[in-house]
Amino acid sequence: MARKPSLQGIIEEAGNIVPVLRNSRIGMYVYPVVASEFTNWRDEQRAWRESAVLFDQSHHMDELIVEGPDAARFLEGLAINSFSNFSTNRAKHFVPVSPEGYVIGDMIIFREEENRFVLVGRAPTANWVQYNASLGKHEVAVTRDPRSPSRPDGKAVTRVHYRFQIQGPDAPKVLERMHGGPLPQIKFFHVDWINVAGRRVRALRHGMAGAPGLEIWGPYEEKDDVRAAILEAADAAGVDLHQVGARAYSTNTVESGWIPSPLPAIYTGEALRPYREWLPADSYEATCSIGGSFVSDDIRDYYTTPFELGYGIYIKFDHDFVGRAALEKMKDTPHRRKVTFEWNAEDILKVMASCLKPGETNAKWIDFPQPNYSSSGFDRVMLGERVVGLSMFNGYSFNERCMLSLGIVDPDIKEGDVLTLVWGEPDGGSAKTSTERHRQAEIRVRVSPIPYSRMARENYAESWRTRQHG
Repeated sequence: MARKPSLQGIIEEAGNIVPVLRNSRIGMYVYPVVASEFTNWRDEQRAWRESAVLFDQSHHMDELIVEGPDAARFLEGLAINSFSNFSTNRAKHFVPVSPEGYVIGDMIIFREEENRFVLVGRAPTANWVQYNASLGKHEVAVTRDPRSPSRPDGKAVTRVHYRFQIQGPDAPKVLERMHGGPLPQIKFFHVDWINVAGRRVRALRHGMAGAPGLEIWGPYEEKDDVRAAILEAADAAGVDLHQVGARAYSTNTVESGWIPSPLPAIYTGEALRPYREWLPADSYEATCSIGGSFVSDDIRDYYTTPFELGYGIYIKFDHDFVGRAALEKMKDTPHRRKVTFEWNAEDILKVMASCLKPGETNAKWIDFPQPNYSSSGFDRVMLGERVVGLSMFNGYSFNERCMLSLGIVDPDIKEGDVLTLVWGEPDGGSAKTSTERHRQAEIRVRVSPIPYSRMARENYAESWRTRQHG
């Protein structure tokens, strides 16, 4: 009987997974089903700062239900997080790492009952959890509801749950009108119940857009009624609530500072060979794309640690977990750190102008508001001839009137330093279907705080002179 095609088989056939992922034909990353824009993406961005927004998160994330007498012990064994203070009706940012201590991904995990957990997020972490459950070492049951198809082509799409967020400075007015009175005092990342359209609905205190708000969820068949109740409550409260479309949705993270798609660190190491043999040839890990100006023949150069992504605060050595020994060795060594890069407006305009000159090779197109053209982006950030950082996720903020990206820099790089980002891929671009033929361009970027703030930006020196040496 022929062996089922797997990620490991692809690696063995190719010899090096980097060219496979750099030339993936998977296409643009899509936030599925939700309309591209409800009004326009500029006003939708502005609303999460100035009034209120409704994020429809029902379609772009996988959902796992993990339950059984060993559920807590099983999940804690995969997480850098401690479960010692993880009671029911709470949520955590769940981060698993490889045996070598590099990030596989992340999800939000809810503890609904003592032995029942719900995890919501991207595929790499869902795959890792599902694989480990399949080994049969723990008494757990896993139910998976994968994300909606990127291109449903008119076919009906359903999920187990709808998931909405109501965010922004005026969100409390909408929520109180919908609830029918003062809301329960829900602490950050805690869960309680509120009233919506005659139903009791779970609500998580969250702040994804950098402003107060709640995330609510329930049976998918109730989605339309719940959304109608939210919009009706906003109208009755006199709040200018905007539904946020797929174009604007993902850009909120460049303001709040979360890097959503690090490359899962699972392509190397004998310990993970069985996992790579379990992952099918059409899995996310086998088909995702790497993009950007940073190119290395070693896939490990694309891995990131929890310390680099700002997850060091989650690491607790009060339990055994995959990767613990590696992180214990790492913790006292220097780490790259997460920052925001503010892009120079004049340099952006030069890139855009190159696309308006017939007969010339254009620089890589910068799509607004989100120019990401790969599953995981890696653009070189330079200090002279030295690579001192990587730009990993970018987007235009209408609130700040500038292009921002999130990434990591070497320990000696300081806030306020002006560095050079190399935009576009070498050799005219890769074979990705999301990449047109182009030339590379240099864009000055200023190292800025996480989360980004206009106040910090305006207090910097006005000069855009790049730092020339270490």
